[in-house]
Amino acid sequence: MSAAELIVVEAKDADQRLDRWLRKRFPGLTQGRIEKLLRTGQIRLDGKRADAKERVFAGHEVRLPPNFDAPPPPASRATVPEKDAEFVRGLVIHADPDVLVLDKPAGIAVQGGSGTPRHIDGMLDALALDGERPRLVHRLDRDTSGVLVLARNARAAARLAEAFRGKTTRKLYWALVAGAPTPPAGRIDLALAKVAGAGGERVAADAEEGLRAITDYATVDAALDRVAWLAMAPITGRTHQLRVHAAEALGTPIIGDAKYGGARAAPPPGSPLRALLHLHARAIDLPHPEGGRLRVEAKLPPHMAEAWAFFGFEEADGDAVNLFDRKRG
Repeated sequence: MSAAELIVVEAKDADQRLDRWLRKRFPGLTQGRIEKLLRTGQIRLDGKRADAKERVFAGHEVRLPPNFDAPPPPASRATVPEKDAEFVRGLVIHADPDVLVLDKPAGIAVQGGSGTPRHIDGMLDALALDGERPRLVHRLDRDTSGVLVLARNARAAARLAEAFRGKTTRKLYWALVAGAPTPPAGRIDLALAKVAGAGGERVAADAEEGLRAITDYATVDAALDRVAWLAMAPITGRTHQLRVHAAEALGTPIIGDAKYGGARAAPPPGSPLRALLHLHARAIDLPHPEGGRLRVEAKLPPHMAEAWAFFGFEEADGDAVNLFDRKRG
């Protein structure tokens, strides 16, 4: 008869539920068997009986019963098609043991849904590290391009999620809008609410029922009164916040955003601009799970790079506009 086994929780696996830690360690264990082993005291945490939802941290000892026989893992999930695996690997613009950052192209969804068979989430097995699949910690709209952050382990996911919920993560977007906003720079404080509609999810200004939504913005450059290049820093994270703030608060909808700008958002007559959303998550600055801060930038997508070239905009001018250090709140 073998003795009980003690497994020490590693830092990369810390700050997650005990049942999830067990399922990751022993993929063949069912939830029902985990709960029975915990209920009968056969699996213990630091020598004590534990509940499935208790959280484990680095240095905790998980005791397994004598002669513990872990069932074989279930059949592996379908592998990512090589074409998609190559595609998603090519999106990586930052990688370390805890964090991945992708440069998401416009036109591809982050997660699946009805009628969305191909999406970033469905390709993440191709980016697994030591068999662990990356985790999404925030989202971008399908038609928005730019920086998308992933966690590579449970502890990093918990810390990054906390950073996105709080006010310690800063995001910078670049947008091409129809017309020129007045004033050219400032802060938008316009509450937003989701409204039902035949065209799917939609958001509108609603001072009474809406949630407070705040965006800092600055005009980087403009082409007469035809279009303007805006740097936009959302302080809150409401659905479609930047699109609605540009269209309703500033009266300058983002080029290509027919949903909120209608005909006003069409590419200017005589320009070679494509009828795609000209909104790009340019940069993110956030606390790294291991300490310090991480800042990552994503280059303009092809359709926006073409617009910048047509209007003579210089990316260096945008990098000189710093909205990250403005007072938040």
